[in-house]
Amino acid sequence: QVQLVESGGGLVQAGDSLRLSCAVSRRTFSDYGIGWFRQAPGQEREFVAGISRGGGNTNYAESVKGRFTISRDNTVNTVYLQMNSLKPEDTAVYHCAATQFWSARTTRDDYDYWGQGTQVTVSS
Repeated sequence: QVQLVESGGGLVQAGDSLRLSCAVSRRTFSDYGIGWFRQAPGQEREFVAGISRGGGNTNYAESVKGRFTISRDNTVNTVYLQMNSLKPEDTAVYHCAATQFWSARTTRDDYDYWGQGTQVTVSS
C-alpha cells in the first residue's frame, strides 16, 4: 500500500507563487512515477504535471507550461510542484498520485494510489 499526503496549499493572490509537496510513505518510492492532478468544483479531475521514477522525464498540461515545475527528491520520498504566476483559474483541489509506470503519465486511469488533496485558491 502506498500513502500520499499533500501539503502547501493556501489562499494567494493572482501572480503569487506556491509550492506543493507530496510525501509518499513507501520505502521503494523511486519505483513510482508521480503525478499532480487538480479538480475544481463541478469539473472533472485533470492532469497538471507528471514526473518519472528517476525524475528525468516530465510532462505538463498546456495550461501550466512555463509556470509550474514538478520535481522529486528520492532521498526524502517527496515530490514538489512549484507554481508561479498563479491565476484564478488555477483554483482547485490538487491531488498527487502514484503510478507503477516508469514514465511521466498523463492519464488519470494510469495512477493506482491517490492522496486526499490540498486546496489552492487564487484570488483576482
